[in-house]
Amino acid sequence: MKIVYFTLTFLFLSLIFPKNNQPENKLNLSKDFQGKATYISKTKMDLGNWGAKLTEVQKKQIEARMKNRLEKTYTLTFNNQESFFKEDDKIDAISGATDSWGKYFTPGDQYKNLVTDTQIQSQEFYGKDFLVKDKLQPIEWKLGDDTKMIGNYVCFKATAMIPAEQLTWYSFSWDKLNNREKKEKDDSLEDAIPYTAIEAWYSTQIPVNHGPQEFWGLPGLILEVSYDKTTFLCSELVLNTSGKVTIEAPSKGKEVNKMAYQEIISSKMKEFREMNAGRRGR
Repeated sequence: MKIVYFTLTFLFLSLIFPKNNQPENKLNLSKDFQGKATYISKTKMDLGNWGAKLTEVQKKQIEARMKNRLEKTYTLTFNNQESFFKEDDKIDAISGATDSWGKYFTPGDQYKNLVTDTQIQSQEFYGKDFLVKDKLQPIEWKLGDDTKMIGNYVCFKATAMIPAEQLTWYSFSWDKLNNREKKEKDDSLEDAIPYTAIEAWYSTQIPVNHGPQEFWGLPGLILEVSYDKTTFLCSELVLNTSGKVTIEAPSKGKEVNKMAYQEIISSKMKEFREMNAGRRGR
């Protein structure tokens, strides 16, 4: 068994690859390559106009309370055909409890299968378990010439544009609900689809087509990906070219697709809105 470890803090090599060595975007589907990657995600806090009224001390206090939602750790277990992406549990530094409320609108355990073009994700929403089963997120990657080192791996740059609602189908915001209701009232707004810019860095030294969260399909493991205000960065990688890594899809919950799950969330939040409006009107 051959095991390779790297930690971003200590491993930086200055390798230079010619631009014409950039690989074609082809899927690697043999079964003899597997491993486990740890990712750290960081999201910048955006307080909007309300934040402008706060002092720096107040902003730091909010950041401390929101740390569990702004900084997270994930594990991606993979072979050439399948992957399993899971958030590591984290105890709130202030309350000593897990962030159960925040998990309602964050991605659950996610399984991808490149052969069957399948994504299966477990989601919990107000005490009910859902098994969201759908096709893999289609991504039209544009391969760039830029390279950089992440740990001791040479990485190539790739970019893409993905409809924002498809990228964060598991989440909820009042703005998203308001936009959905406007489209229902005005068909002409259907063409006004907001897109999110994606920047990814992948290494062909790790010949699998996986990545964190919705991202996949590049000719090498994605070690870093950024979109909107969030960045995923691989902090540790273990490659195991022998033995067998067990990868199982989630199986608990009511089976729905992504669109149906969005409808369930929107419908429930509409109920809460109407219920609160009724209370205020008393």
